[in-house]
Amino acid sequence: MDLPAALVYLDAHVNLEATAGRVHGLSLERMRRLATVLGDPQHAYPVVHLTGTNGKGSTAEMVSALLAGSGLTVGTYSSPHLQRINERVARNGEAVDDDTLATLLGDVAAVEGVAGVVPSYFEILTAAAFRYFADVAVDVAVVEVGLLGRYDATNVADAAVAVVTNVGRDHSDFHGDWRAAVAREKAGIVKANSTLVLGETAPDVAPIFRTAGAAQVWERLADFACETNAVAIGGRLVDVRTPGADLEDVFLALHGAHQGENAAVALAAAEAFFGRPVDSDVARAALAEVSLPGRFEVVRRSPLVVLDGAHNPDGAAAAASTFENDFVVAGRRILVVGMLGPRPVADVLAALGAARADVVIACAPVSPRAVPAHEVAAAATVGDGEAPVVEVVADVGRAVDRALALADVNDAVLVTGSLYVVGAARTHLRGRR
Repeated sequence: MDLPAALVYLDAHVNLEATAGRVHGLSLERMRRLATVLGDPQHAYPVVHLTGTNGKGSTAEMVSALLAGSGLTVGTYSSPHLQRINERVARNGEAVDDDTLATLLGDVAAVEGVAGVVPSYFEILTAAAFRYFADVAVDVAVVEVGLLGRYDATNVADAAVAVVTNVGRDHSDFHGDWRAAVAREKAGIVKANSTLVLGETAPDVAPIFRTAGAAQVWERLADFACETNAVAIGGRLVDVRTPGADLEDVFLALHGAHQGENAAVALAAAEAFFGRPVDSDVARAALAEVSLPGRFEVVRRSPLVVLDGAHNPDGAAAAASTFENDFVVAGRRILVVGMLGPRPVADVLAALGAARADVVIACAPVSPRAVPAHEVAAAATVGDGEAPVVEVVADVGRAVDRALALADVNDAVLVTGSLYVVGAARTHLRGRR
């Protein structure tokens, strides 16, 4: 099976990412049966398992960099991808190649009937990733949850270290005590022998995680923290405290104060895995070199062009803060925004400060969940301040071109919203170059 044929097989299975992430059946039974016939590869190596509303992808990449910098062979499983599906499965930062991915998907296809299940798109990819990590004999797998935690396909693994970055507004109907409900689902990744690294400090949900059954719990502020977090040229300069170490004046090659907070979580998680602090020189080198495509990624200057997948209100607020505080923009601020449903479009646009932008160009990603561009445009004018100029250019590539045509060298363009928008924009901009 070559990769195009393997992707045809994959696309024939229900894709929960394309159907608003609805959980079907609330059970891990399909995934467990699939993993069993593959030999339970997820038990062949220790796992650092991460969940959280925002920051889990960034934190996973930092943890992977810290572990790899310490001399380990590290598998990383993440979702969704920006440009190529191969990005989801990596070994020491290198995405799996086409032939290997095709073979892995073919292996899953071959045992699907034996397992007696029809797995979902995400379950197939998760099984393929676990199999790959076993085949290449990684020392540790850093695994990002796809949705919530308890019933996520990745939860057939038993975490040595469970990481919760935060609990925010996403994947919920926001009825009743939704924060507690979300927290309980995320707490499902905590296993009896694991160390829980808890980034969420809110008193309404932190007790849910403390009582989830971990062998020990390390909490932000009490056990680890980002003590100093300042803007630097090309990123941040941070002081981080962990249970076993104090690191001062660490350069982090990422933009946004939130990334300093993520770095503290990542350093604590790596320390929990080793049972000792990460070597200071290793930590400094890893964090100075970490790269996160699509997470406040600067892809052009004069005009400044930034890509950031801010797909929910909390992520949008972080993007707006970074855009306004980490960069000096002499000219206009131009937003290119596209969204997926059923997220609260008006809330995301308000958090982005769209009403305070100079120009908003509304677009729509290629997805059955895409919010029509005209609906995004309508939400962009709601809020305080003078209304921005709003245009509708549905195609992402054409929307980016329109923003560049409007921008002069002193302006700044932020392409944001869904990661599907950011991925399409990144591909388009690379094609232009």
